[in-house]
Amino acid sequence: PLTPEEVRMLVELFYLPYHHGALAQELLEHFRWLRANSLSVGVPATAPDACGGTRWRARAQSFQLLCTRACRLHSRFVSSAGRALLYDLHPYLWDIRNMLLAASAFVLWLGCQSITAPILLGRDAEPWARRGGLFGELQALLPVGNSCDLFYHPPPLFPSSQLYLLRPLLPLDKVGALAWRGCSEISQALQAQLSHAPTLPGRLLGSFLSLSPEYTFVLEDEGGPCGYAAGALHAEGFLQQRDSSWLPAIRHKYPPDLGVGGPALGQDALEEAVLFFHSEPLAVPQPVLRRFPSLVQLGTAPRVLDVGASRSLALCLLSALRANGSRGVFCQVSDADRQLLSFYSKLG
Repeated sequence: PLTPEEVRMLVELFYLPYHHGALAQELLEHFRWLRANSLSVGVPATAPDACGGTRWRARAQSFQLLCTRACRLHSRFVSSAGRALLYDLHPYLWDIRNMLLAASAFVLWLGCQSITAPILLGRDAEPWARRGGLFGELQALLPVGNSCDLFYHPPPLFPSSQLYLLRPLLPLDKVGALAWRGCSEISQALQAQLSHAPTLPGRLLGSFLSLSPEYTFVLEDEGGPCGYAAGALHAEGFLQQRDSSWLPAIRHKYPPDLGVGGPALGQDALEEAVLFFHSEPLAVPQPVLRRFPSLVQLGTAPRVLDVGASRSLALCLLSALRANGSRGVFCQVSDADRQLLSFYSKLG
């Protein structure tokens, strides 16, 4: 059963209308302060005012711990609460869990940046654009708080106790996560004589990992990485660099005939993977680039059935892009890719 401390946390998260319990109040105070003082993160350690960055990171760590406690409470509540209580309170706790996943990842992302210019956090959301309580307060503090359609989704019919971690891409990810690196997938498959095709998300992620790693986020569950969100702040320059330098280098390294004569079980898959890099990408019309200057790409593993985790992925990526001035985003999806179309449709 839930411990008395966990019950106290649950009460403090949903205390009274227009009043927050101690845990919720501490979450909000940390988040407001971290957002307002994010410029101190980029101060070099040798600078006279470097103590500001040290203080910022200490409060960021406290905020992360509070978010982790609240997310674990959601998992414990689903596992321990009686059915009647679970279905009565789960929608609210599920919302808070998703919001804290996004807020926690956004704060981690701020801590990874060397920000030297003010963050464009946008105007406060209109009261009608957000709900009350802790959820609404946190929504208003995210840079995309005015985009109310991002925040309203029905909870899952079957609550899951799965724990998730959402974080920015780390340098070690680029070395260790070969399954996500477009060019490495092919050599790995050839060496190990794999019989399965490299995943489409892996092919699409290669350019983002090389050219825009600072806007890449990773979703993890107990089985390891299970989702990603990648973006490019200035899509026009990103696409030009991809087509002029990144793609030619990949094509030179992996010629079209690389998959020919490979293992019988994996030959078709390897040829498909190689040809993916040798096909010409479709040009993006200038009106699209002018209206939506940023490019995004998201995806999750089939085992991620909780749309809330996917929504949190989208929120943290869009918050990072909006914080640095993006006015809008677009994504490129093949009309034949039913799985990805379904994924984006579920996000709304």
